[in-house]
Amino acid sequence: MSNGKTKIYEVQAVSPPDSRSWFLGEEVVSDGKLLIVTPIDPAFLLLPILQAAQPIERSTGTFRQADDIFEEAAVKFQNLTRADHAPFLQKDIIKFGSLECTHNALRHICDVKEISPDIVVYRLSEAKVSDYLRTKVARLTAPDALEVSKSSIRTLAKDGLMEDGKEALLQVGRMRVACDLIGQYLSPEYRDLLTKSYDFKELDAFLQIALDNAAAAVSADTKGSKKAKKPSAAEEKKRKNTKGSQGVEKLKKANVNGMAKLSSFFKKA
Repeated sequence: MSNGKTKIYEVQAVSPPDSRSWFLGEEVVSDGKLLIVTPIDPAFLLLPILQAAQPIERSTGTFRQADDIFEEAAVKFQNLTRADHAPFLQKDIIKFGSLECTHNALRHICDVKEISPDIVVYRLSEAKVSDYLRTKVARLTAPDALEVSKSSIRTLAKDGLMEDGKEALLQVGRMRVACDLIGQYLSPEYRDLLTKSYDFKELDAFLQIALDNAAAAVSADTKGSKKAKKPSAAEEKKRKNTKGSQGVEKLKKANVNGMAKLSSFFKKA
């Protein structure tokens, strides 16, 4: 979705577990899905397009005009898409390349040269991509921004980073959570590029120790529950000296001489 030439929106559909409908005025909409519309940075959509237009994967490439980049990317995506979807995808890429917000986003992740007022050329820059993604991490790392996400807070609490005295690790943990959130919109290559730009060694060591301690505790509980407690000599003597009920004691003293054994009743005639 585009709002004129200024924004791109992401539409997420939340389907109910059971059949539902919406009542809008006097009308009934049988599709009970909830549609959530949120703005999305065009740079996330640009990255795979610019990668597709690269002559060689991860190469520096050459400076080219935006129209040439989008046209080549559209052709390459067309060859990788089902035949019945290819025309629509090609039109979408060309349309996306014509938006003002797309050209603004190009400047965030590309080297730019202005040949003349009418001719501007672009080249994908891995360094600028990394810097731009890191600015997003810094924005999400702010406490007031990250606290909006309850799932992120639960992750930090589960890892034991919300405890007193863990302020430094908590900040690193916030950066890891922010990288994970942004990484959902990135290809594996750029997700690794973003993650490797930070030092998570201390955090990883802390989490590994916590994981090892938890595994050791579970193992100890399992062994303790399976291992039977051996009674002491005093307990064993007490058990043997414990008398049964009055009826049991009388049966022990009964004269059974001449009585047939119980097994004799089950022998063949």
